[in-house]
Amino acid sequence: MRVVIVEDNALLREGLVALLRDEEIEIVAALDRAEPLADVVTERSPDLVILDVRLPPTFTDEGIRAALAVRSAHSDLGTLILSTYVEPVYTAELLDSPGGGLGYLLKERVSDVAGFVDAVRRVATGGTALDREVVSALVGGRRTSGLSAMTPRERETLELMAEGRTNAGIAKAMVITLGAVEKHISNIFAKLNLPDTGDDHRRVLAVLAYLRDGSS
Repeated sequence: MRVVIVEDNALLREGLVALLRDEEIEIVAALDRAEPLADVVTERSPDLVILDVRLPPTFTDEGIRAALAVRSAHSDLGTLILSTYVEPVYTAELLDSPGGGLGYLLKERVSDVAGFVDAVRRVATGGTALDREVVSALVGGRRTSGLSAMTPRERETLELMAEGRTNAGIAKAMVITLGAVEKHISNIFAKLNLPDTGDDHRRVLAVLAYLRDGSS
């Protein structure tokens, strides 16, 4: 796996480099700003770009703009956003963009090394890894009959699905049986009027597409 890191905080940038190299992940570039990213991706063909939303010079949306640009130009490129804040507007823009795997995690999640590395590998291979706080913000901003009809346990299941958890992972996190997870998922798709394809990744994308699109 080949990764490019874009992070202006030198301590975090070097920490990410060291952490991922320890996991035998190749870092092909570590940048402190977004401007060179397009050329670096073209020249070095990474599988994944990890970057902050707010980068120099204005610290507003340089990271997200760079991510959208490289995803448009490189259809298989995975993108993992690391942010200090939950910014669902940017998540919605990313969901609308073409490209490979997609992740949006809060920076504090890096301290869970195993979980973070799992997210990196999942996004690099086309999967999703969305922070539960980001998903909660997306869900909380919706006022649709399908979402309002969900029980708290179904909403929790939806959030875990969006993180990219398998049924077994959801069962472990919620301390329930696999059968209970399958029932929750069946209820979720019924209430959202979405077909269950049997593919975890497709399920997550379908639910997120519903949240993004506003259909009911």
